[in-house]
Amino acid sequence: MSLPEILTRPLSLPMMCSPMFIASGPELVTAQCQAGVIGSFPALNARPASMLDDWLAQISESNAAYAAAHPDQPVAPFAVNQIVHRTNDRLEHDMEMVVKHEVPIVITSLGAREEIFEAVHSYGGIVLHDVINNEFAHKAIAKGADGLIAVAAGAGGHAGTQSPFALVREIRSWFDGPLLLSGSIAHGASVLAAQAVGADLAYVGSAFLSTHEANAVEGYKQMIVESTAKDIVYSNLFTGVHGNYLRGSIVAAGLDPEDLPESDPSKMNFGSGGNTKAKAWKDIWGSGQGIGTISESLPVADLVARWKGEYAEAKARLAGLV
Repeated sequence: MSLPEILTRPLSLPMMCSPMFIASGPELVTAQCQAGVIGSFPALNARPASMLDDWLAQISESNAAYAAAHPDQPVAPFAVNQIVHRTNDRLEHDMEMVVKHEVPIVITSLGAREEIFEAVHSYGGIVLHDVINNEFAHKAIAKGADGLIAVAAGAGGHAGTQSPFALVREIRSWFDGPLLLSGSIAHGASVLAAQAVGADLAYVGSAFLSTHEANAVEGYKQMIVESTAKDIVYSNLFTGVHGNYLRGSIVAAGLDPEDLPESDPSKMNFGSGGNTKAKAWKDIWGSGQGIGTISESLPVADLVARWKGEYAEAKARLAGLV
């Protein structure tokens, strides 16, 4: 199966930037797209809901203006993430905005629903669905998703536990469509590795949390810079879904990261802290394991440029080995 046209456009790197709660907004998304990598944000970040209409117009207009002024540079498309779960009471409204603005790529999480896929297909958009195992991958494609995002061990936020090598190969045994890989990717060589294992694009999030354009408090950005893989804690306490979080933020909330209770998955809530007073994403900060390569806060353009050099160096090194 060939890739959809939207995913074959020239990019600086074969990369989509993952949607991050609170941190991803128009400033970060446009900086990512204008650096030549696909930007994205969760629809729920636009608050109140009426703001989503403005954000979509702002991103589209900014990217179009930049492309017109820089015709020799790749400007990537953007994506919107929809939480397709019964707790999301904004889904119908947000999908109306997605259709109105004909968002080229929609990322769906925590539920695969045929009517969502059909709405995106009605104007020619594509849907990529988050999965943490092969069973969920089969279900998403059967219901009409165009492609998959394999969320492997070490990914930031809500993440799975399977090795990327195992997860990608299981999916590729039956699916030859668009496949992205998430999990500890924060270096140009890791982007190449994602392709080598069988993914079409790398799916990168946590490294962008420290960038100048991210809508994150300075303490969060600094903790990303100062932390490494050993500082990541995997827990379902804060939202009801297992995810990876920064140890320092858990300690700052007065909790023991070595002794966190389990949360009830049936009481999933993305705006609360589950059994705690600390709120996920606002007080308890998500992050993947790849942040050990992030040693300073940079503008998005500089970070992507660095990865581009690392990617080219890794390709040259491999070419010398074969």
